[in-house]
Parts: sequence; C-alpha cells; structure tokens
Amino acid sequence: MPSNQVLLRSIEQQLDDFVLHSPKNIVADLDSMRIYDQPLVAVAGAEDMYWDRLKQPHIVGPQHLSPTEWLDGARSVISYFLPFTERIRSANRSEGWPATEWLYGRYEGAAFNDVVCSFLVDTVRQAGGRALAPALDGRFAVANFRSNWSERHVAFIAGLGTFSLNRSLITDLGAAGRFASVVTDLALEPTPRPYTEVDEYCTKCGACIRRCPPLAIDKNGKDNAVCFHYLQETQLRYKPRYGCGKCQTAVACEARRPPVSSAKSSIPNSSL
Repeated sequence: MPSNQVLLRSIEQQLDDFVLHSPKNIVADLDSMRIYDQPLVAVAGAEDMYWDRLKQPHIVGPQHLSPTEWLDGARSVISYFLPFTERIRSANRSEGWPATEWLYGRYEGAAFNDVVCSFLVDTVRQAGGRALAPALDGRFAVANFRSNWSERHVAFIAGLGTFSLNRSLITDLGAAGRFASVVTDLALEPTPRPYTEVDEYCTKCGACIRRCPPLAIDKNGKDNAVCFHYLQETQLRYKPRYGCGKCQTAVACEARRPPVSSAKSSIPNSSL
C-alpha cells in the first residue's frame, strides 16, 4: 500500500477513535446520549477542476475560496461526515417541532464538530503536514446564505455523496449529520467519485417536501430564506438550541444511500 494511503488510514483511525470515545460526543442531560456514530472520510485533490467551478455565481459564487487560497501550497482536502446516531434520528421522525434529541444533536453536535475538526488539524500536523480548517479560520464568512467555503460542496468533490432535493448531501450513511473539512499540504490520494451527476443519489421521492414544516421545499429545490426564518422560530422557542432536520429524518436517505434512480436531472441553483 502506498505510503500516502497508509498515512490516510492512520488519520482515519485516529479520527474514528476520537469521535467514538470522546466524552464531548455524549449528552449527559439526555441519559448519556451519543451524538455521532463513526465518521466517513474522503479526500479531494487541491487541483481538482471542480474548485474553479464552485466560483460560478449559480453554484456558490466568486467568494468561494479554493484550497490554495486558504493554504499556500495546499495539495489535499480531507472531508468528513459525522452521522447522527439512531436515537437522534428516530426521535425526530415525529411530525411538528424538532425533537429534543435533535436539538441537542444540532447545538451540542455543532460544538463537538468544531472540536473534531481541530483534532483533525492537530493530527495532520503531527503527521508532518501543515493544516487549516477553513470553517474555523478568521476569514470564513457567510453572506446571503452562501459561504466562502461550502462543506457540502467540498464533500461532493471529495466523493462523499451527491445533493438531494432539500440541498442536503446524501452519503453512503445518509444525509442526517454534519460535515467539516481540513486543507493540508500533505499529498494524499484523492477518493474516487462514484457518481457523475450532482444529484445522482436523490430519488426525487418527494418525502422531504412533505416533511418540511415551513413548506420551504418543492420539486425545484429549497428556499433557503423560508428555511432560515423557521430555524429562527425554533431558536426563539428552544433558545439557545435550534434546528429542524425534519427533511433529513423519516425519509429514504436518512441513514443510507437509496438505490440510484435511472432518471437523473440537475437540481436548479445547486448543481456543479
């Protein structure tokens, strides 16, 4: 096995151990509920052609920085997906307001995701590479619902999955979870992309449309503004926690990749 693959395997194992055994992945208030299961990890090359395509206005926009703009000399991007546990997902399959378990998973889970990302940066540095997490960098910014580093698009480039009608990213372990990534100058082997269409894993079943409380999703995709305003309502109701996740639970892509449909089409305003 080439040395860079051995290195990546070591990084993956350390990340797995950290996620599965960290006390910060446990919510003591909810009978020691674990937030995330074992992560999925993939790698994108810093020179992949898709980075330039993300700068197109109809995809993310010119503000989206490439790996080398984040880190001079960057050669690879390590992307990972943290899937929510069955307990969190099953609790949120109900109708109406988000389940308590989901709210904790969304809020405490976001904080732990930052910890995981920092751990990955340290792990890469200990392996002899330079590393930077764009989402934790002072240059990271979001404007008009678009950031200068989109974790979902990064994960797509790395081969982790494709977009769904609700603009989540469907991985082999579904869409219910969180993404993050680290840019490094380590030369790691890019993960193959086992798909050709940006929405290849989405069956267009329409379940997420029916599950969305504020009716932000239709056959053309999701209205981010409507979704955002509903999340603000949940924050007022459950402050400091907030969230929804109804479109990611009780759907075919909750915790797995549905069988690929023979009918493929691009999702307006979110394709690559």
